Amino acid sequence: MREYLDHYQDYAYVGGEFHKRVERVRAQLAQLMGANADEVTFTKNTSEGLSMVANGLSWNNGDNVIMATAEFPANVYPWQALRARGVQIRTVLEEDGRIPLERIIETIDSRTRVVTISSVQYASGFRTDLATLGEYCASKGVFLCVDAIQSLGVFPIDVKAMKIDFLSADGHKWLCAPEGSGIFYVRKEIQGYLRPTTIGWASMKDPHSFVRGHKYQFEFADSAKRYDSGSYNLMGILALGAAIEMIQEIGIENISQRILQLTDRLVAGLRARGCRVVSSRQPGEGSGIVAFRCDEHDLDEIRRHLQDEHRIVISVRCGRLRASPHFYNTEQEIDQLLEALPKG
Repeated sequence: MREYLDHYQDYAYVGGEFHKRVERVRAQLAQLMGANADEVTFTKNTSEGLSMVANGLSWNNGDNVIMATAEFPANVYPWQALRARGVQIRTVLEEDGRIPLERIIETIDSRTRVVTISSVQYASGFRTDLATLGEYCASKGVFLCVDAIQSLGVFPIDVKAMKIDFLSADGHKWLCAPEGSGIFYVRKEIQGYLRPTTIGWASMKDPHSFVRGHKYQFEFADSAKRYDSGSYNLMGILALGAAIEMIQEIGIENISQRILQLTDRLVAGLRARGCRVVSSRQPGEGSGIVAFRCDEHDLDEIRRHLQDEHRIVISVRCGRLRASPHFYNTEQEIDQLLEALPKG
């Protein structure tokens, strides 16, 4: 980011060749999620990608979409807006901090077009078994759309093996990139079914055709670039690429193992202090998010106390405290959090 800013401060738009680096970052993203480079493009945020799926598919009156009740609003409102077009929204309830896979599967019927789910739920930390869900959706001809912002950069995601059709995320969470560096994946075989909802010069197969005597050739790019509209957030994309390089150098498996070790330590300490852990810690369901309650205390007051007095930052989400340690946190910091919490 600093290299980019320094260059444009001194040379404006002359030289630098930063646009060429965009394709390198696209390839890095594809490798990170097991995709091909022509299936990946950039967005402003997770919401934009999810909205492009909801608004880009063709819908018939009576079609339905399945989601969980505990989803972040980015994965709720674009689908709720489809009710005006006769689309039914079916919700699966959270049960003790979990979204049971069998409840999703039994809700799918012949009119289900899309199952949209977070890879990790923001308020509970529940991690979805995407491989099993993807296999079932594919067998029923149902699209699987994934909000991956709470897992990309922490746990391995292979969109091919998991049979994911659409994936949207932003780099500013676990990938450690800046806000505004969004990520959007569309499986190659179904790009023709997803109509671009925002169309610009960068959506075209030959985006620079206008240079040749105002020749306008309306033909969508034969790749995920068809979902672009115009100029990229170059500074954000360059920083995203640097963040991915850091993640890949450390190794996703090493990161996920480290985070689970830290959250296991946190969960054990919370239970010892009498706090109620909401997050599932069943094999394959734990994540980097630990949601818990201290029922006899004001949660907002706890959050303010931790931040103002101890410089420990956690969140309050859906009546729960949420701690989200990353690989760079230490055991000592986990213990400091536990010691600063009230008992019970």
